[in-house]
Amino acid sequence: MRTRNIAVLMGGVSPEREISLRSGNAVAKALKDAGNNVICIDVKDEDIKELDHEEIDVAFIALHGYFGEDGGVQQLLEVKGIPYTGSGVNASRIAMDKVESKRCFLYAGLKTPEYFLLKKPVNLAEIEQEIQEFGLPVVIKPTNGGSSIGVSIIKEGNNFHYHVGEALKCGDEAFVERYVSGREFTIGILDSRSLPIIEICVADDFFDYNAKYNSGKTRYFVINKTFENKTNILNTPCCDVGFLDAALYDKAQELAIEAHNAIGCRGFSRVDILLDNKNDFYILEVNTIPGFTEKSLLPMAARAADISFTSLCEKIVDLASQKNFVSIDGSIKN
Repeated sequence: MRTRNIAVLMGGVSPEREISLRSGNAVAKALKDAGNNVICIDVKDEDIKELDHEEIDVAFIALHGYFGEDGGVQQLLEVKGIPYTGSGVNASRIAMDKVESKRCFLYAGLKTPEYFLLKKPVNLAEIEQEIQEFGLPVVIKPTNGGSSIGVSIIKEGNNFHYHVGEALKCGDEAFVERYVSGREFTIGILDSRSLPIIEICVADDFFDYNAKYNSGKTRYFVINKTFENKTNILNTPCCDVGFLDAALYDKAQELAIEAHNAIGCRGFSRVDILLDNKNDFYILEVNTIPGFTEKSLLPMAARAADISFTSLCEKIVDLASQKNFVSIDGSIKN
């Protein structure tokens, strides 16, 4: 069997460049260890001319943010006739747009926190009044972007202008979302199946960029189907959180698959979900290219399902090799 040539696309020009490089280097090492020929490409423009000089069997997309998760690089790869990992052009575009994603969730009958849209140019006085009428607490988020960059929680009536400005630094649109207090879970989807549920416990009540990548205070727990114990997979001190009963566990996994399908994802994704104090679930977002760093949540969930990091990367490449798409010339590519 011929050794596969796999291009790992990483870096990019978005604010998530550093995380993308971490993800890409981890993926590249795993795929090399599995015996593949790996070409690492640090993407610095939208042409990716390196792809024209190599015989590529599959492109593993480890790009986050702009041109990675918004359908841009997917479109380029389809034009070049190169199979790639993860979701297609349209699903990537929708998932990157959190407001469009919410519309898809609602259309599919899934609950998601209430929201209203902000667009440039903004009248800050009017927005402040609208937020007050909407009711605190709220979360202000950029419409596009990841790693919680530009996201703020407002629990008291101050600093509206600053937080709106931070969100709008990421683009022309942002949105105000009702803050839902409860337990936060993330559920990986691999080949149309839910992986074990991971619960996220943060010291400051907000899973922001620092909590995700730099803080030792964030704790992650695999919720076991036995519901008799919880494994702290980063070996940090436990937090006081009750166990999830069987019916809620199964419901969460079902909702994650429904959210994945509502966006039109394929291959894999990671779905973020909240459970409020009335035992109602709310879909927050679907991540079509979740992180692949040593602290990333999809690899944690896979490990809990006895899937090693190397096996996870290999499986994702296998799924990319199996799917078909129509290239720019109208022919079917494998």
